[in-house]
Amino acid sequence: MKELALYILDLAQNSVRAGAKNVEIEIEENPQEDLLTVYVKDDGCGMKKEFLEKVTSPFVTTRKERRVGLGIPLFKELTEECEGTFEIFSEEGKGTRIKGTFKLSSVNLIPIGDIASTIVSLIMSAPQIDIVYRFKKGSREFEFDTKKIREVLKDVNLNDVRVLSWIREYVEEGMKKSEMEV
Repeated sequence: MKELALYILDLAQNSVRAGAKNVEIEIEENPQEDLLTVYVKDDGCGMKKEFLEKVTSPFVTTRKERRVGLGIPLFKELTEECEGTFEIFSEEGKGTRIKGTFKLSSVNLIPIGDIASTIVSLIMSAPQIDIVYRFKKGSREFEFDTKKIREVLKDVNLNDVRVLSWIREYVEEGMKKSEMEV
């Protein structure tokens, strides 16, 4: 994969498959510490301890349609290639939290990429789930929250093409403003 947004999409799709009702995605860029941190958190079914211990292996998956699960192992590998760390916490019945750190100056670090498309893809695949996305850089912060959008739209479906188009533009604009030098 050529951008972090695709890794994040894959991790968040795991949350959808785990029955999550809420998914939180956070990216924090800290140039002073030469650090990029990515969090993906959900309130899905969580994992048994035995499965959690093996989940970073590409040959361990809960999927029935294929015997290989690459999202978590590839994300972990990328963190290591970028002189970072990988952590996963999960409790059965309570959800999962993944944290990856990356050295910003690493030559192996790929761009964040099209996070707006990641958010829109998640909404399209699971419009019933609430998604919170936060991007932090220095003192700047951008947040997108489907709960707040639902409050404003009332009975309008988030999967409406016009809503999805607006969401894409809103996230893109928010990211551009947050990326500006602090």
